Amino acid sequence: MNRVVVTGMGALTPIGNNLETFWKNLKDGVSGAGPITKFDTEKFKTKFACELKDFDLKEHFHVKELRQYDPFSLYALVAVDEAVKNGKVNFDELNKDRIGVIWGSGNGGIQTFQDQMKEYCAGDGTPRFTPFFIPRILVDIASGIISIKYGLRGVNFCPVSACATSNTAIIEAFNYLKWGKADMIITGGSEAAINEAAIGGFSSAKALSTRNDDPQSASRPFDVNRDGFVMGEGAGALILETYEHAVNRGATIYGEIIGGGMAADAYHLTGTHPEGDGAVLGMNEALREGGITADQVDYINMHATSTPLGDNSELISAKRVFGENSKVTISATKSMTGHLLGAAGAVEAIACVMALHEGMVPPTINTKEIEPEYAGMFDFPLNKAVPKDMTYAMSNTFGFGGHIASVLMKKA
Repeated sequence: MNRVVVTGMGALTPIGNNLETFWKNLKDGVSGAGPITKFDTEKFKTKFACELKDFDLKEHFHVKELRQYDPFSLYALVAVDEAVKNGKVNFDELNKDRIGVIWGSGNGGIQTFQDQMKEYCAGDGTPRFTPFFIPRILVDIASGIISIKYGLRGVNFCPVSACATSNTAIIEAFNYLKWGKADMIITGGSEAAINEAAIGGFSSAKALSTRNDDPQSASRPFDVNRDGFVMGEGAGALILETYEHAVNRGATIYGEIIGGGMAADAYHLTGTHPEGDGAVLGMNEALREGGITADQVDYINMHATSTPLGDNSELISAKRVFGENSKVTISATKSMTGHLLGAAGAVEAIACVMALHEGMVPPTINTKEIEPEYAGMFDFPLNKAVPKDMTYAMSNTFGFGGHIASVLMKKA
């Protein structure tokens, strides 16, 4: 089996439009939340989200590309472009038949779908859909577009597991590389779902925070007063390749993927299992594959969306896996980025790689009173990053439908 390493990263997030800014703001505890500017929220219960800042697609793409692609695909291209540059990848010097793309999204072209249906319903009933309507909305299309841009002919597909999607994509990429079916794979996820349909839908499901008077502190994972998640948007991209391939091309190795665990709660359409059964299975499988024990894990980037039931079930699962006296360090970077849905896992995997690479744990912000049962059980850095010598980190993601995906990483 091949070792699999991370050699490039790209981030387009509500707290930074590139890797450097994202990581700096993550360490500094900067909130990406604010009033929604993309549509009129007057009649909506939730009026805020974590939008991208100082970012205009028109400055990055030609009119033709803006017509052809939904924002979620364009976000993907921006993040991948940075990852390719960050990894100093020259595809013309490599075997493109052995380079693939496994890219995820939870909602795909939901913006396009909404806009086109609004136009149709406002018209005279005559269908005037753009010829790009179908390819724009397809969840797999970003994966295809990335491969077309760089001429990559290896494995190419899009896993979808709701908010566990990009961790699922990372695990799939890890497996293909481990098995020797590719030399390099671009993986990650993107999401562009700050619109009426997504905000309205999640609000109706009572999943979103309604702390409209103080949006910047609304995402407060583990806090006894949390009231729901804050929607985010953006993309995270990682270049994964076999260790041998990376060494042969003289790549910088930022970290290593050593295990992945996928499971199901098999419990509820949208809610996590109250005892965290699926999460326990996923984390234990990642540990088993990584060949380490729970007490060796130094840091966990929790899924922790800031929903009352979800955070509790994840803390219960952590207690079951890591023990009541564990001193593993836990943080939830969604407190700053918001919840990027299908892109969350990729952005949080990048946070884990950087944490290991620099020996610095990003904090959880906004949290004032941790659930009493767990306050003394784990190490929770609040509001400011803390230095820590680390070897292993884990990233958890859970999705509607009961999907579980945990990725285990090792310091380079």
